Amino acid sequence: MNVAVVGMGKMGLLHTSLLSVLPNVQLKAVCEKSAVTRKFLKKAFRRFNVVEDVAEFSGLDLDAVFVTTSTPSHYSVAKTVYQQGLARHLFIEKPLAANYSESKELCELANKFGGVNMVGYLRRFMVTFIKAKELLNQGVIGEPVSFKINGFSSDFCGIKGNSKISTARGGVLRDLGSYTIDMALWFFGELEAKSASVESVTGLNAEDAAHFIMQRKDGSLKGEFSVSWCAEGYRMPEVILTIEGSKGKIEVNDDKVSVKLEKGKNSTMYRPDLDDTTQFWLGGPEYYREDAYFVDCIQKNSVAEPTFDTASKVDFLIDAIHRNAERHE
Repeated sequence: MNVAVVGMGKMGLLHTSLLSVLPNVQLKAVCEKSAVTRKFLKKAFRRFNVVEDVAEFSGLDLDAVFVTTSTPSHYSVAKTVYQQGLARHLFIEKPLAANYSESKELCELANKFGGVNMVGYLRRFMVTFIKAKELLNQGVIGEPVSFKINGFSSDFCGIKGNSKISTARGGVLRDLGSYTIDMALWFFGELEAKSASVESVTGLNAEDAAHFIMQRKDGSLKGEFSVSWCAEGYRMPEVILTIEGSKGKIEVNDDKVSVKLEKGKNSTMYRPDLDDTTQFWLGGPEYYREDAYFVDCIQKNSVAEPTFDTASKVDFLIDAIHRNAERHE
């Protein structure tokens, strides 16, 4: 299977490396706008093409393209891949697009041109969250009554009066916040955005922290969300989910999952307890699982979750959260 990667930042380099070791995958090309980076890549990787524009993938007989550029460019890159027939299958790093309007159009293009499509919400491939969802589905804590999700990092902790650094990432909701929203949809199904507030910490017009509530349409389940990339003590971004059920509670983060029952034993399982192994380790085993899963879905012509349609619901809710926050300013 012939693949290419667009965007050679941190995530692009990671996916490129993983695709290079996956069986039955041939990395044919990478695309990067930076001339300096392209010069380095041409020296370091002589086995594949290094191009400046995605249109230069034409004629390479590609099966799949991985889009790992900044969020604002996801839409234009994916649209070019589809409309110029550069590849049938498309993987885009989260979130799908910069707004729901763009996401909706990408869903329409994907449905029109066919192929397998997927968005890289990585925590769906972490063993702790997989185990927590399994326990929830098994009814270990009964029916979920409420939940709370925190998404924290210290990426911009201590920065004041320089919002250009944080705004370049598009705001905390489309960055770290999108993980929390995708997780809520994955665990609990359809939700609606309710009250919301947004904080500027690094400077004027920055979106550095957000607090919002989502619930099911019938009001049977409500969740509280807090996200911030200005939180102290988080060397790496972390998502923490707590689910209150009729029989107990599940707490899960990137490293462990704990179950506390009203009647019965309490237990805690860490990543090593959950067979957190893989054939190739780079950045974390979940990265390999994610790419291997997407490739496997292409080979089997099966649906790869989260699809564009699934991920577009995250962008729809982010737009709704922004509108809610504006009304409460």
